[in-house]
Amino acid sequence: MGLAMLLGAYIVPGVQIDGFGSAIIAALLIALANATVGFVLRLLTFPFNVLTLGLVSFLITVLMVLLVDHLMTGFSTSGFIAAAILAIVVAVIKTILGALISD
Repeated sequence: MGLAMLLGAYIVPGVQIDGFGSAIIAALLIALANATVGFVLRLLTFPFNVLTLGLVSFLITVLMVLLVDHLMTGFSTSGFIAAAILAIVVAVIKTILGALISD
């Protein structure tokens, strides 16, 4: 995920990561935030998530990226749109890398 974050920051304008170490720390913090705060938010918003076909879950992921942005100094986004595009790009890169590594 650190490599996906680094590539995502390179692709998405408005996202800055200082280096590979910061990318790994940001990836770990985003995963930790999604596993704790994100999990609780997904439980609380489950009915809305069903009604919006997963859009609420995506919004929670973007909010976790913004949370890590505020917690870290080596990782920054220019706002909600950049964080949303980063979340999409990182998910696509992780899917591609997962397919390549599993073969």
